[in-house]
Amino acid sequence: MDHYDSQQTNDYMQPEEDWDRDLLLDPAWEKQQRKTFTAWCNSHLRKAGTQIENIEEDFRDGLKLMLLLEVISGERLAKPERGKMRVHKISNVNKALDFIASKGVKLVSIGAEEIVDGNVKMTLGMIWTIILRFAIQDISVEETSAKEGLLLWCQRKTAPYKNVNIQNFHISWKDGLGFCALIHRHRPELIDYGKLRKDDPLTNLNTAFDVAEKYLDIPKMLDAEDIVGTARPDEKAIMTYVSSFYHAFSGAQKAETAANRICKVLAVNQENEQLMEDYEKLASDLLEWIRRTIPWLENRVPENTMHAMQQKLEDFRDYRRLHKPPKVQEKCQLEINFNTLQTKLRLSNRPAFMPSEGRMVSDINNAWGCLEQVEKGYEEWLLNEIRRLERLDHLAEKFRQKASIHEAWTDGKEAMLRQKDYETATLSEIKALLKKHEAFESDLAAHQDRVEQIAAIAQELNELDYYDSPSVNARCQKICDQWDNLGALTQKRREALERTEKLLETIDQLYLEYAKRAAPFNNWMEGAMEDLQDTFIVHTIEEIQVRQLVPRRDQALTEEHARQQHNERLRKQFGAQANVIGPWIQTKMEEIGRISIEMHGTLEDQLSHLRQYEKSIVNYKPKIDQLEGDHQLIQEALIFDNKHTNYTMEHIRVGWEQLLTTIARTINEVENQILTRDAKGISQEQMSEFRASFNHFDRGEAEFARIMSIVDPNRLGVVTFQAFIDFMSRETADTDTADQVMASFKILAGDKNYITVDELRRELPPDQAEYCIARMAPYSGPDAVPGALDYMSFSTALYGESDL
Repeated sequence: MDHYDSQQTNDYMQPEEDWDRDLLLDPAWEKQQRKTFTAWCNSHLRKAGTQIENIEEDFRDGLKLMLLLEVISGERLAKPERGKMRVHKISNVNKALDFIASKGVKLVSIGAEEIVDGNVKMTLGMIWTIILRFAIQDISVEETSAKEGLLLWCQRKTAPYKNVNIQNFHISWKDGLGFCALIHRHRPELIDYGKLRKDDPLTNLNTAFDVAEKYLDIPKMLDAEDIVGTARPDEKAIMTYVSSFYHAFSGAQKAETAANRICKVLAVNQENEQLMEDYEKLASDLLEWIRRTIPWLENRVPENTMHAMQQKLEDFRDYRRLHKPPKVQEKCQLEINFNTLQTKLRLSNRPAFMPSEGRMVSDINNAWGCLEQVEKGYEEWLLNEIRRLERLDHLAEKFRQKASIHEAWTDGKEAMLRQKDYETATLSEIKALLKKHEAFESDLAAHQDRVEQIAAIAQELNELDYYDSPSVNARCQKICDQWDNLGALTQKRREALERTEKLLETIDQLYLEYAKRAAPFNNWMEGAMEDLQDTFIVHTIEEIQVRQLVPRRDQALTEEHARQQHNERLRKQFGAQANVIGPWIQTKMEEIGRISIEMHGTLEDQLSHLRQYEKSIVNYKPKIDQLEGDHQLIQEALIFDNKHTNYTMEHIRVGWEQLLTTIARTINEVENQILTRDAKGISQEQMSEFRASFNHFDRGEAEFARIMSIVDPNRLGVVTFQAFIDFMSRETADTDTADQVMASFKILAGDKNYITVDELRRELPPDQAEYCIARMAPYSGPDAVPGALDYMSFSTALYGESDL
């Protein structure tokens, strides 16, 4: 048996009974123990900012011994004596020994006097007792504890290494491969294990000790030469050294678990923050689009031409077919994202998300409502305007046609009426001119009706706000003024002709007598008069024009008949398709309503079924597009009614958009139920029970009012299945809390109340470390050091109990 080894019993804390009988110690072992125990004590004392140089000297006054026990136990000992006298030192050492004894350790033959006197063997024995109690006793591996537990841990960890066989805490460690294997098993990047050789123990030991010191914070407790140069290394020294590896790696395991928990929590927060950012951006973009679109739809200033108004109609068709449908999907996606985010927040103990001012789902719904309100009458207004312009174009063309014919007729008439040909005419010529004038007066009276028509058309164009009314009015005024002038000139010429006739008749009487005497002359005069009258033919040009117009009118009628037949074909084509698509959409909406109530199978089955259903709906889109194409042809043909169907294109568009939105929302509800089920550990059977209870929710029960206050807090009168599941499965979710996250940060911080930037970067993945660094406030407690960060308020803020 080794000197002052613990009894080979279940209690390793009892020093052996041969302690007081045989205090001899192998010099090599003593050297190894001095070095190992000193290093072990210093690895703890440095946490209190001190260390020892000489193990038997530096514990003599009991002060550092008491400090060591406080550091390793985390408890406060009785207040030490500060005096320099032997009695004070003995008192302090006794306080330390009493504390060790209070931890269930039976100290045999170790007295305060020997420690105060600097008895090296007694001091080493006492330190070994402390190491056993605080570093080895609590090791527990697969039902074994203390020394056996530590040995089993070593065997388990080195099992994959064929050239390592740990059977004890002495010669099994001599070649150094055991130490290297332990390091490589936990931190493979620190040692190139394949290059180590069993026949080079010095290199192996030095490699292990150097790496442990540099990367694992384990001080060098033994010299490689001492181990190699001893037949059997000291068991206590090896055990102490190995226990430091155990604690380093089990501490690392704890830190890893803590880091994993923090990473999990941070990942949830980062994902939620991303979802919040995405919501805010999508909401902002959608509201901006609505803000830009409403004035466009509110603008009811008509264009002047049919072409410009038809372009507006085409723009509106593009808006309804190309621009608005993606926004309908975005709005639906926004609501889905919002519901999913709120579900995730609720499941991870976070407060509900409150979007920024003006970006609530209700704000978007209000803005969308305004959009649809202004959109409602827009197409009707466009079509009415096109009807108006079509009528105006027709009237304007009629006006131009009649005005042109009239102007062609009046051309030269004023000059003719102003002629003074009667001044040199004979009586018979005057009579001929009077006959001609009477014919003109009849023609003029006949044209009165056309002038009145021209004025009436101009009046109608004015009343219908024809854009070119000023030029129409000017032309009409010119025609009317000219007409009045023609009337006045006609009257004036008649009067002049009648006066001249009277005068010439008087002269003619005088010539009668002369005529009897000059018959040949008279005969000649009459012949000339007849010749003059024979050459005048009335209306020749008009008769030619009439012959040309009759076939033109026939052609126009034929063309109009063909156009109406084509329009009827378009109406029937649209009607036939719309009468199939409209009821199809209605049926699908009813089916979705039934599916969401009568869901069977697992949630995954339901989700798969709904996604297949969604696919079949989306595959129907080409039929909608085809109908849109027919609708475009109808509008371009200026067809405004269709007796073959009660469905308008707008009915179909709205129904289609509602159908896509409803199936997407139903799918999202199931996805959120899966999230809830997984987070709360609800079984498929429970889920089915919840669904059955939900579908047959008895509104007559006395409990109803109380339950409604929980499941419908906003008193909307609507209870979603999601809210019902939450109610039925309250308090069942296994989620992290702020306290658990705080405890995890405390492990990473080495039990400090603050954590440093370096510690965060060492323990967490880069993006999550930087996430914490960016959000943690400086720590301001009394034990603060430069760069210390407050992980406690940060942990609280993660759960929304204060602002980050």
